[in-house]
Amino acid sequence: MAFYILKRLLLFIPTLLGITLITFILMKSLPGDPVTAMVGERASPETIVRIRSELGLDKPLPVQYGSYLKRIVTGELGRSVFTNRKIADDLIQKFPNTVKLALAAMLFASFLGIGMGVFAAVKRNTNWDRLVTLISVGGISIPVFWLGLALMLIFAFYLQWLPPSGMGNGSLVYLIMPAVTLGTFSLSYIARVTRSSMLESLSQPYVAAARAKGLSESKVVLKHALKNSLIPVVTLIGLDLGSYLNGAVLTETIFGWDGLGRYALEGIKQRDYPVIMGVVLFGAVIFVTMNLLVDISYHFLDPRVRVKEEA
Repeated sequence: MAFYILKRLLLFIPTLLGITLITFILMKSLPGDPVTAMVGERASPETIVRIRSELGLDKPLPVQYGSYLKRIVTGELGRSVFTNRKIADDLIQKFPNTVKLALAAMLFASFLGIGMGVFAAVKRNTNWDRLVTLISVGGISIPVFWLGLALMLIFAFYLQWLPPSGMGNGSLVYLIMPAVTLGTFSLSYIARVTRSSMLESLSQPYVAAARAKGLSESKVVLKHALKNSLIPVVTLIGLDLGSYLNGAVLTETIFGWDGLGRYALEGIKQRDYPVIMGVVLFGAVIFVTMNLLVDISYHFLDPRVRVKEEA
């Protein structure tokens, strides 16, 4: 296990280098000039030339990329072209807000989605099963922005139970609608994957053997069938959580949530290249880390994976 983790950690380096190179090339290929967007189109050519020189944008692209890599090695992600704030400081400030939203969304999606999937598998081919299938298909089909606006209209304006947007002073009531909006898509997929995996497990001989031993149906379902059905479910939860930790652009924008997604969107609209590259690199580290944690969890969830590795 230790050798496997070390090998995966070493793969971080070429992965991150490839991501920085692709992101750098794409940023430089975008139309428009960040300096012109910053100073305005009426600025004098001398001013534009001076600012480009100060930012290092007048140097050849390989030199700019090399300078960017040197800053990354020293832990410096650069400064925003518009605010002159350190990008690392902004990421540290906004990431906890994104973590709070992502964890709330995944807790909502995981518990409800797994519960719905197990219930549908146990009640296979009944009206309850069809109802869960209908809900999951609807959750996958509804666009995030539409769901967010619909929840805001119903619960904030008509019923006035919840605040429409913002983060308040950290109160949980501000977290409910964004978490539900963000987690509904994952909930639907988790329910479908759990149902499919549970149906396969319930048809296995070890489940029949557990029932033959006289175990209660709840123990058979939860202890034997569910545990052996969690590999694809954990994979889905881990990947979705890694995606959410990168920032939920639509959800954070709709509800005015001050997280990485909204921060990245502002950088894109302003063509603030250092901000975009900083968010992408930070998100890549998070996503690769989540993949590693998911792979490690297989070692504990499924003995077959552990035996194969040790062999």
